[in-house]
Amino acid sequence: MTNFETSREFARSLDQADELRHFRDHFSIPQDRDGRRNIYVCGNSLGLRPDSAAVLVNEVLEDWANLGVEGHVKARNPWLPYHRLATGGFAMLTGALESEVVAMNTLTVNLHIMMASFYRPDATRNKIIIESTAFPSDYFAVASQIRLHGYDPEECLVEWVPRDDQVLHDEDLEALLDRHAGEVALLLLPGVQYYSGQVLDMKKHCQLARDAGCNIGLDLAHAIGNVSLELHDWGPDFAAWCTYKYLNSGPGAVAGAFVHSRHHGLDTSRYLKGWWGHEESTRFKMAHIFEPAEGAERWQMSNPPILSLAPVVASLELFQKAGMEALTAKSALQTAYLKFLIDQYFMGKIESITPMNARGCQLSLIVTGPGLDAREIFKSLETMNVTSDWREPNVIRVAPVPMYNSFEDVHELIERMKTAISANEKR
Repeated sequence: MTNFETSREFARSLDQADELRHFRDHFSIPQDRDGRRNIYVCGNSLGLRPDSAAVLVNEVLEDWANLGVEGHVKARNPWLPYHRLATGGFAMLTGALESEVVAMNTLTVNLHIMMASFYRPDATRNKIIIESTAFPSDYFAVASQIRLHGYDPEECLVEWVPRDDQVLHDEDLEALLDRHAGEVALLLLPGVQYYSGQVLDMKKHCQLARDAGCNIGLDLAHAIGNVSLELHDWGPDFAAWCTYKYLNSGPGAVAGAFVHSRHHGLDTSRYLKGWWGHEESTRFKMAHIFEPAEGAERWQMSNPPILSLAPVVASLELFQKAGMEALTAKSALQTAYLKFLIDQYFMGKIESITPMNARGCQLSLIVTGPGLDAREIFKSLETMNVTSDWREPNVIRVAPVPMYNSFEDVHELIERMKTAISANEKR
């Protein structure tokens, strides 16, 4: 190590070499406070607003004012097919065919819709495997699906438990599948585990599901826009994601879903129906005979909320310009730089539980130093205008996002962490 490698000048040199640095100018960064610029490392919870989101939302509002109902077909971007403005971006980010993805609903709603098709338990196969540290909403959705089919979650919800290192090990999942051979109907697993930040081997898990004769769905809430995905080639039965984290589409924005093309001919009795899943050319004939739309669009329920979809479209345009290869390369360098600085300054005080060989933007930090209070350190960072993220019982999640975070942001985060830890040590 040299002094230069830990200096602000070194961080600035990395920024000068960053070909993506100009994308930061397309986002609204929370305001400075008490003379300190905001260090926003919370894109894993809510991404920053692209300035173009306001442009597209205002466009919709203006067309509504000027056209009324005719905006469905005469708006600058007509509302009737508006959801398709997200199709190309979703396909690019997920490694899917355009026919396999659709913008609709919100994440947990989409999980329920997908499980209606792909969790079809019987007396033999009725179990669902999830990770024990799953986001509560996924746990609630799975338990309620099991109950709806007349089974008991105590018997049919099987948990894949991380080891003491907080990491999910594939050998343990394989052991679960062996132990419950012939009994598992569905694996519902994350692409990135929200608490630890671990990127799972989704390709391998899809193969494990096929070998076990069960379906697999992926929750990509923390994966899309964060890590490279190849859903069509990996072959999960379905996937779902929100868009307000790394996709920067605003609180509660319209989500997305994937259904592999091998299921596009699924019997219509196997999925829930709504009128927006009806073939568009005959939808407004108002017949009571359901004609399914092409591809994943047949899983749609209702016409999408255009005002909430416009920011999704704005953000996806930026992703298509930046490209995931460049974004993931910068992310790998940023998190390596962050880990390097943590190790230099906080050895024995702070460590990351995120495996460095299986990471995206997020590092989940735990405070290990004797006498240090993790919650108080997090609160101190808040007072210094650092926007990070707390998760019980003792994790501070930080996620430098390559689209808008700079290397100098990472350096400044460490500087403020020094101050927060020093103040906590003196208490």
